[in-house]
Amino acid sequence: MPTIWICDDEAEKLRYPEKLLRGSGYRVETFSRGADLLKRLETAEAATCDIVLQSVCLPDMDALLLLKQLHGRNPDLPVIFLTGHGTINEAVQAIKEGAYDYITKPFPREKLLGVLERVLDHRRLANENLQLRKELRRGGSRTETMVFRSARFREVYDLTLQVAESDANIMILGESGTGKELIAGTIHANSQRAGRPFVSINCAALPDTLLESQLFGHVRGAFTGAVINQKGLIEEADGGTLFLDEIGDVSPAMQAKLLRVIQEKDFIAVGSTCSKKVDVRFVAATNKDLQREVAEGRFREDLYYRLNVITIDLPPLRQRREEIEPLAQHFLKNCTKRMKKELRGIDKDALQIMLQYDWPGNVRELENVIERAVILARGDTITAALLPIGAQRERPAAPQEQTPLVTLEEVEHRHIEAVLSRTGFHKSRSAEILGISRKTLDRKIAEYGLS
Repeated sequence: MPTIWICDDEAEKLRYPEKLLRGSGYRVETFSRGADLLKRLETAEAATCDIVLQSVCLPDMDALLLLKQLHGRNPDLPVIFLTGHGTINEAVQAIKEGAYDYITKPFPREKLLGVLERVLDHRRLANENLQLRKELRRGGSRTETMVFRSARFREVYDLTLQVAESDANIMILGESGTGKELIAGTIHANSQRAGRPFVSINCAALPDTLLESQLFGHVRGAFTGAVINQKGLIEEADGGTLFLDEIGDVSPAMQAKLLRVIQEKDFIAVGSTCSKKVDVRFVAATNKDLQREVAEGRFREDLYYRLNVITIDLPPLRQRREEIEPLAQHFLKNCTKRMKKELRGIDKDALQIMLQYDWPGNVRELENVIERAVILARGDTITAALLPIGAQRERPAAPQEQTPLVTLEEVEHRHIEAVLSRTGFHKSRSAEILGISRKTLDRKIAEYGLS
């Protein structure tokens, strides 16, 4: 249940919003003096306050001074000003000083509740974002188990460990689903930055404006809805590694801003004029041909060379089929443990289908297929019937009896005989079907002794 604090100098005017908000499911505390509100802010229960409704006119202190003191003690606390028609200018000034909004008295029920819901939605999103960043910090140095058997992927893995020891920027190339983020995490976990954050972002998943805010952060008031200062992922990754997935989809404008961070080791948050220094190692990944993108003017050449100090090229799963079975068994073990199901393994027919399939979605597709099969399984093994149509489609054909090898003359003999038989030995019609003259057909009939 959200908590609202209301500070107004007139007790009569406190009764209406207090009754309205309590009836709408809010906890409410009221204060008639700014000093009382500040004193309450120093108690342990202050952390439960979600929003402050503050009058423009207070008996004991200037309203803007109270606003500054509130934000000095809790910068993220939203403050909404309650104002009459004669004090709107003061309310507008309060917004410039960091207030979230203002409401004119007497305020209708719908407007007050609408503003409060909007503020709470922003706070909820900000808290979810903060929790996500904390999880990234806690889990950033962990990597999943590397499962491989092929000599080709062994070379990739050895190169990954070798370059991890340096501080160079890395470019990881490969089709979607080949495990580029796993390689990036392995680089971080085996580097001198392992104790610092590993932060990743999919550049293709966000529009330019949101991507800029996510990467660089923003200050309060930078745009509509920016009610608090927000750190960007570049600052979150300070001292650690920032993984830029799908870098090939970044716009030219964003490419220029990223280039500055890489070259100058500083950045400017959206809406700010102050630069901040950072120490970040960049690992980028793409499934595009960046050299072609550079040649055709869609990707900056200087950014390409800044990021592409060392290249790691991941082969698709179809080029390392010997890893399909161990990967499938690895995913099966993880899924059964997570879903608390008991499956002994994968039967021979299902495994044969997996080995023959080309896996256009690579390792990610294989993992999804195994997870689906575990969910649908009713027995103790994964059978061919549990595989999706995509994998079934390339099932190898059943072996058939081999046709005996014969001469071309024998093939011609049998074919002419079959056509004559189908036409009732009608020579003109047979010659037309065979595409030869009647004279040639007569010669063939005599040659092969057909009658």
